[in-house]
Amino acid sequence: MSAFTLPDTFVVAPLSTSEFDPATGPLAAEVIAAGPESVYHRLVSDQESEVVFLLARHVLNGFLGASGSPTAQETREPGADGIAERTAQVGRQITEMLQPLREAEPRVRDAVLAQRAPLALIGGCWLDSVSQPATQPATVVNQLVRHQFVWRGEGNPRRSLQQLRTRALEGTGVFLPDVTAQDFLRQAQARPLTSWHGAYCLSLAKLSATFLPEVVGTHYVMAALGVDELLLGTRPLLTEAELRATLADYLALASPQVRSRLYAAVTRTLAMEMEHGKLLADVAEWHAGLSLDAQVAQIVARHAPFAGKQHRSVRVGGRPLTERFADPDSDLAAFIADFRASPQMKSREGGCRFVRAIKFGGPMFGIFDEREAATFQRWAEAIAAGDPPDIELIPNTAGDDVAHALAETIRATPPGIQSGTATRDDEREFLHRLVNIENFPNTLAIARANAEEGLARAEILFEHGDKGILTDASWFEYSPSALNERVDRIYWDKLVNPYQPLTELPDRDEVVFGQTTFALGSMIDGAWAHRIGATGRYTRRSDGMLYSIYADEMGRGDIGKNHITLIYQVLASLGIKVPHLRDTAFLDQDELPDHLYGFSLFQLSLALFPDSLYDEILGYNLGIEMFGLGTMRMHEMQKLRHHGFDVAYEEAHLSIDNLSAGHARQSAEIVIAYLHDVEKVSGADAVPSHWRRIWRGYASFAYFVEHELVAGLTRNEPVDVVI
Repeated sequence: MSAFTLPDTFVVAPLSTSEFDPATGPLAAEVIAAGPESVYHRLVSDQESEVVFLLARHVLNGFLGASGSPTAQETREPGADGIAERTAQVGRQITEMLQPLREAEPRVRDAVLAQRAPLALIGGCWLDSVSQPATQPATVVNQLVRHQFVWRGEGNPRRSLQQLRTRALEGTGVFLPDVTAQDFLRQAQARPLTSWHGAYCLSLAKLSATFLPEVVGTHYVMAALGVDELLLGTRPLLTEAELRATLADYLALASPQVRSRLYAAVTRTLAMEMEHGKLLADVAEWHAGLSLDAQVAQIVARHAPFAGKQHRSVRVGGRPLTERFADPDSDLAAFIADFRASPQMKSREGGCRFVRAIKFGGPMFGIFDEREAATFQRWAEAIAAGDPPDIELIPNTAGDDVAHALAETIRATPPGIQSGTATRDDEREFLHRLVNIENFPNTLAIARANAEEGLARAEILFEHGDKGILTDASWFEYSPSALNERVDRIYWDKLVNPYQPLTELPDRDEVVFGQTTFALGSMIDGAWAHRIGATGRYTRRSDGMLYSIYADEMGRGDIGKNHITLIYQVLASLGIKVPHLRDTAFLDQDELPDHLYGFSLFQLSLALFPDSLYDEILGYNLGIEMFGLGTMRMHEMQKLRHHGFDVAYEEAHLSIDNLSAGHARQSAEIVIAYLHDVEKVSGADAVPSHWRRIWRGYASFAYFVEHELVAGLTRNEPVDVVI
């Protein structure tokens, strides 16, 4: 059995195949058949279903499978410097192509920025889940965590890359809904190729461990090229030197096969950005060439689907407006010609009837934005001046040929897909599947059931939790002061005041065994929050605060401060050697007790549902961060020191989790901030239901800690012993 040793040189998931439930294939095929907009929206709005994992496999196979064998340049091992030189060369070509678009007239410039927005506003998404139980504490992953921490505004969503870009867009007059909104792509007028490119980036976010070579290559190219910084006039948050250093470190660790995958990803991403640069130039040219008639047609096309029954009495060209707009074969050019000649556009004293209708006080005021209203005004003036019509409507087909070719390859079944229904039998196998969830998406339904069952069981402590030794999960009505009072009381009455140094210390073997009962949980430290803050979900104060705690657990990219690193150091000092959790060999390890898997299985299950179980994760986080304080931790340090073992893991938690300003206090403040925002958005009546779910999350942690109390309450139900 191969044992895991530091440093962690992980470069790609050891497993390459993925298991999916038989019912998932048709569901994914349905999304793909609906078009790239459907795929993009599903990938950005859903991070909890089995379907998104299969969609990601399809998309990545379509993009990367189409890149073919490495080129001659790639087989010469270009290294980090060679990749940097090649990227800079492409960057100069893109700059030459796009620089003029920044000086284009506002209407054209804004159309270009809106077209790029589906990529700009998901920038960095490929790092969303790069840090996870399967990849930590890998050295390169920690460097990527440091980059992610910078891009996420160091825990402040308002300073994040997405928010900086959003404000830059709005500064030019481009206002778009959130990227997860159903109409985001429609509002951006995204071309199919734009949606496919966004889907590629979002797919990497779902499969970061399996496609880490592609993540690293894409990360370097996208960030080093800086297309969005060029278009928006913003400054890069990461220097090229930082990006290149990470690239070089990864290449130094990678095998020839993995390096080949990275080179292919670099080639594909450079080609993508060139493709998109050309698409943006074509979009600009198309918009710049639009006649006034064509500009009006574009506005009409955007609003026609929303023409309601109130327009039944309005006729254009002898036909009711609602009838014309409802006709799927309606000729837009013919409509514009009829509208041009209609009584609504006939010049009169005080302006034509239509223009008066869209002004303040008119029946159509507010339907069109200022730019659209101004276009109609110019159109009316041109008609009144007798300008000849130019109603030829040339469709915008920018990027369509490439998009169609991509769609064909994306529909194909990706390699490495296996069909099967997951079952929960052996707990070791279940743990292996949860850690390697990218390879076992069919386990998600079992994980959901496991999380829900654990949360439901924990509610027994709402009535009896005050009898806990280290926790108090008994129910109380929420208020900020009541929560702080409960936290303070647990800290003093259960964690600190009972502390007395041990007068009799257990022997070495007993101390080692005691540590093995903690080890499995410690090896997934922070896992409950590793999916918090994903793209489209990093806007609330609580998102940034909880993400900051996770970043702290991972050392904010400093491998020496990473808590997973620390626990492996402790295990090494104890003489305990086990494979990494991600490895199949861990299924056969015999160092850690078999009866303690439940705690880790619950935490890993909970972590996979950061949207639907967000409230519960906040409560669980409060419980686990307070657990790092007081008597238990001090006693463990005393025992470890007595026998000359490493105490770094215990020391780190006793310090960073402090109640004054550390994770324990921050965890209470996260709950208060979140419920404050709930009240602001949904009203005070919504707070109690959210609070109950949060406290259920706290109780679910206490359920595993208070094993003696729970055993007494549940009688014959088996309970994991954690301490």
